[in-house]
Amino acid sequence: MAEARRAAAIARYGRGPRAAVAVHCALASGAAWAPVAERLGDLLTVAAPDMPGHGQSPAWDGRGDYQAAVAAGAGALCDGPTLLMGHSFGATAVLRLALERPDLAAGLILIEPVLFAATRGTPVFDALLRLERPAMAALEAGDAEGAARRFTAVWGGGTDWAALTPRQRAGHARRMPLVAAGAAGIVDDVGGILAPGRLEALAVPVLLIAGQDSPPVIAAIQAELARRLPRAHEVTVPGAGHMLPLTHPAAVADAIRAHLTARSG
Repeated sequence: MAEARRAAAIARYGRGPRAAVAVHCALASGAAWAPVAERLGDLLTVAAPDMPGHGQSPAWDGRGDYQAAVAAGAGALCDGPTLLMGHSFGATAVLRLALERPDLAAGLILIEPVLFAATRGTPVFDALLRLERPAMAALEAGDAEGAARRFTAVWGGGTDWAALTPRQRAGHARRMPLVAAGAAGIVDDVGGILAPGRLEALAVPVLLIAGQDSPPVIAAIQAELARRLPRAHEVTVPGAGHMLPLTHPAAVADAIRAHLTARSG
């Protein structure tokens, strides 16, 4: 874990009394947390690492499980019990960290966790696979930019691909293999997040935040997590999609502030 800590690029926000580690979504960087974290600077001191192969962090070495590598990188930034925050894939990584290292988890903020395995065996899971198939097919065919364009159309929260700069488009395309690498954790649940009794044993408070206009699989995932986590609270942001930390940062920050305040009083 110490090696992961030295290697990662880390954005830092706030000077609040409570330590937090925030993990971003796929294709982004720790800087994606700025709009939310800066609004919480009086409450939190946030470390937001770039996941391996993202932002300014070194490339992932391809060994083992990518979700586990991201979780380990987040854990390396914790000095005792820490508020763990994550968006999308990052939310699944901090949830896994909390289960594997409960001594490091003071609480969880999970924004749109893409733990697709939680819906396996349901129609919404089958619909999700159909939705993602074009992007993965393009990646397998060697068309990384086409894969990134299709992936962004589903998960970009309304991002206009044509409005992105050539550098942004190239960066998204370059990181698309990491999206595929993360599938073992979020589709196959190789980390055993959903193992019987495991979520039920997590004693810390958990805030689940979703966008009202996100793909239907998100609501199904969050409902399952809320059912199994003993101290979970759900918030839905009206008019928001999957990228709500960027599109609706005030609403996200307000929800986090209310959650933390209610549980510290």
